[in-house]
Amino acid sequence: MSKLKSYQGLGAVVTGASSGIGRELALRIAARGAQVALVARRSELLEELAADIEAGGGRALVLPCDVSDRRAVEASAAFAIEKFGKVDLLVNNAGYGRHRSLLAWELDDMERMMRTNYFGSLYWTKALLPSMVERRSGWLVFMASVAGRIAPPGESGYAATKFATVGLAESLSVEVEEAGVHVLTVCPGTVRTDFFDEEALAAMPWAARRSMVEASQLADAAIGALARGKRTITYPRALAGAYLVKALLPGLFRAGVKRATG
Repeated sequence: MSKLKSYQGLGAVVTGASSGIGRELALRIAARGAQVALVARRSELLEELAADIEAGGGRALVLPCDVSDRRAVEASAAFAIEKFGKVDLLVNNAGYGRHRSLLAWELDDMERMMRTNYFGSLYWTKALLPSMVERRSGWLVFMASVAGRIAPPGESGYAATKFATVGLAESLSVEVEEAGVHVLTVCPGTVRTDFFDEEALAAMPWAARRSMVEASQLADAAIGALARGKRTITYPRALAGAYLVKALLPGLFRAGVKRATG
């Protein structure tokens, strides 16, 4: 179990850093002394974030990149290593979602979502993990979702990307632990970001809206989990109880989901 207590002198990469959870995590990592590469497609927002970080005495590298583009990720990862000397921490956070039935979902969008949410994490991990293993030190964070443990109706395409992410992270955690690399899987519930548009909010069950948390709260929880050496967290923690109900009483769980989303 590798506890991340000090960020001083570390090199970090945060994908999806332009807004929401990624932005909050980048701010916290930089404030603790790491130099942070900010990855997203919206370069103007990255520049604003970098200015905020540097105004607070931190160091930031703006790294515009579409994480679904394998070649772009490989080039960006090489550039980050060149600038920082090493990357100790990778936060795979970039992603997006939709709420719609499979029949109404455009296949092109479902493919694009898988490339962004899952393959983007895979590309960045493959690009940076070898040097971590070589140094026998590093941390990987995968921003998954409760939807990667419990598949809600109306989110089949999104849930598939997050189930894939959870599978990748959990398997990798065991593979690289003895090589000194620690993997944390974060499974948030609903988080108040621009991730949820009006369409998604309108379709969201009342219980999910009631339990919505702020991106800052989730970022604090993730930083805290790294400090404690946790391998997986669900936030808010109470949502993890649903995993047990699903495993032990699947019929009851299914009936409850249908009532909540019907």
